[in-house]
Amino acid sequence: MPVKKPVKPKKIEVKATPKKEPASRKTEIIQPDLNLGLVGHVDHGKTTLVQALTGKWTDTHSEEIKRGITIRLGYADSSIYYCSKCKCYSTISKCPKCKSDCELVRKVSFVDAPGHESLMATMLSGAAIMDAALLIIAADESCPQPQTEEHLKALEVIGIKNIIIVQNKIDAISKEQALKNHEEIKKFIKGSIIENAPIIPVSAKLKVNIEKLLEEIVKIKIPDKDANKDPIMFIARSFDVNKPGSEIKSLSGGVLGGALKQGILKVNDEIEIRPGIKKEEYGKVTWKPILTKIRAIKIGGESVKEIHPGGSIGILTSLDPYLTKSDGLTGNLAGHKGKLPEVIYELDIQPVLLQRIVGSKDKLVIDPIKKAEPLMINVNSTATIGTVTELHKNKIHLKLRSSICAEKGSRITLSRMVGTRWRLIGWAVL
Repeated sequence: MPVKKPVKPKKIEVKATPKKEPASRKTEIIQPDLNLGLVGHVDHGKTTLVQALTGKWTDTHSEEIKRGITIRLGYADSSIYYCSKCKCYSTISKCPKCKSDCELVRKVSFVDAPGHESLMATMLSGAAIMDAALLIIAADESCPQPQTEEHLKALEVIGIKNIIIVQNKIDAISKEQALKNHEEIKKFIKGSIIENAPIIPVSAKLKVNIEKLLEEIVKIKIPDKDANKDPIMFIARSFDVNKPGSEIKSLSGGVLGGALKQGILKVNDEIEIRPGIKKEEYGKVTWKPILTKIRAIKIGGESVKEIHPGGSIGILTSLDPYLTKSDGLTGNLAGHKGKLPEVIYELDIQPVLLQRIVGSKDKLVIDPIKKAEPLMINVNSTATIGTVTELHKNKIHLKLRSSICAEKGSRITLSRMVGTRWRLIGWAVL
């Protein structure tokens, strides 16, 4: 029997102007209703799985190609179709079995997070825009690997509960080894937030059992997001799309990438970006919000007139591309002028510490936070360093190196420098 279908994705009607077609022709573009993150240990096949699901290879940065690992957050959209005749799911509109037309049941944005231990800050920032996650575990290695454990704890701390476990690389081992690895996974997740999560064996490389994974993705409940509130966009990437040597008259404005947490944004809206640009005047550091205008909105490469809370989006602005190049505005919030939260320079928080450092072979016990200690703070899609200036019984005061913009009630993750890298040690609520 087929699984119960979710509410159909919202259809956004826009005017399309393709070549050799009249401008009056209308096209329906469907916005993704889910941001689905891929997390797990380095080289367990996250990016290969994204390619199997979307047809897109998300590692495009030169250093990523050179080193063969994900360094920055990658994005790709995919449509999921259902064939009522064959009772199967696929990512193409024609059934791969009977070739009949399929029904579109969900459109998803995939967020490919880095798995290397030195890039935990990037993973935590990416998790802020995830609604659910795929935890990728390679079947040809023992479970858990360090970042398998660390990423699961990060999802728990951030509050992501909808998680599917993907046992990847089953093509690289025997049936007996796959079953042994499956038992290791069951033992690893026992007593955790994903104790009852589905475990789907796949080969991302050979696209084996992808249909079953799609079936589980369709079951994920659409998260509640209020389109009636003032819009808040988490900026997770920013770009300069102009080619070197472009003439000034042909330059395009900066591009913002990320996800809309709430509200609606439309083409020609004037938006504010906070905290904005760092300014130093009379020996005092402040942050100046940026104002700009939305020139275009992109969903999976298609232009739309407005965007609702859902999958990943790209916003083309009138900003000087110098400001957006090389992720220059990553971590900022965007929304209507005067409607964003206040900029925060210092924090008073009540930290909740983990019992031990996860992802470490030594299983180190987490010591109490100390005065003058630097901590890495992740909130929304931003990461900064805060120095502990005051200690109280249950609270600490942090002076931030870079300001943040976040709503009251936002979840904050705390990391400490252990050896040569930042390790997740706890969380707090703003």
